[in-house]
Amino acid sequence: MLVFIIRRLLQAALVVAVMSVLVFGGIYLLGDPLAVLASPEATEIDREQIAKALGLDQPVWVQYMRFVGSAFSGEFGKSFVYGQPAMSLILERMPATLELAITATIMAVVIGLPLGVYAGLRHDSFGARAIMAGSILGFSLPNFWVGLMLIMIFAVQLGLMPASGRGPTVEVLGLHLSVLSLKGWHHILLPAVTLALSKCALIVRLARATAREVMLMDYVKFARAKGLDERRVIGVHILKNILVPVVTVTGLELGALIAFAVITETIFSWPGMGKLLIDSINQLDRPVIVAYLIIVVFLLVVINLVVDILYTVLDPRVRLGGAK
Repeated sequence: MLVFIIRRLLQAALVVAVMSVLVFGGIYLLGDPLAVLASPEATEIDREQIAKALGLDQPVWVQYMRFVGSAFSGEFGKSFVYGQPAMSLILERMPATLELAITATIMAVVIGLPLGVYAGLRHDSFGARAIMAGSILGFSLPNFWVGLMLIMIFAVQLGLMPASGRGPTVEVLGLHLSVLSLKGWHHILLPAVTLALSKCALIVRLARATAREVMLMDYVKFARAKGLDERRVIGVHILKNILVPVVTVTGLELGALIAFAVITETIFSWPGMGKLLIDSINQLDRPVIVAYLIIVVFLLVVINLVVDILYTVLDPRVRLGGAK
């Protein structure tokens, strides 16, 4: 297990290094930040002073090496726009994104897993057909349209939920969380439902397909032949074997929510990393963009590592080690 974790961490370091080169080079080719940062009335001397202050007068490889040096110190350079370390800007907004992504994932699992198991066990019933039709609808509707419709119905027409913002937060161990207050739930509910809809549909279809496959296994038939209670058969023999693929997909989708919640955060003005990324792209704030993508890659690797370790808990037959 220890060898496996060390190997995965070394792979993560290599991925992050390659990603930093590609992203930094791509951002360098996008455009000149001076066109955004400098005033249109600025003279050429003013532009040169701004470029020198931000280090933009140096060759691209020098700028990259300066970025790497600041990354090893944990800062990833200073933002061109805010004048603060890029890492502090991202860490300031990371709890909001993680809170939204985790809430949406929990919603998707809590709703999608029981519905998928029911659709698999009662696949010929009207309820199962309705669930599968709903899952197709969840796949088909784009997030931005769902978010706008939820705002139109629940915020504008009914006035039950706020249309934007995060709401009040409660500090716990240095983290500011909005889910610990009632008003915070009012703000997070609509964006979380928007993100959870398509993920819930995916878990429903996965759980249904896995449940139908597991039902045909000999150990399930033997358990029923012994006269075990149906709830025990479902909870121990069926559900336990369904959880392995569900955990895999849930881990991957959680990483996707963290990385690609940009549209939802923009629609609901959620003060997370995604909104910061959009603002930084519009202003060509290179240090923030590169730092954001590197941190997201690192989070994805960590999530996949946790999922791999959970395999050994859910299925003892899986062993993670230093095997060739």
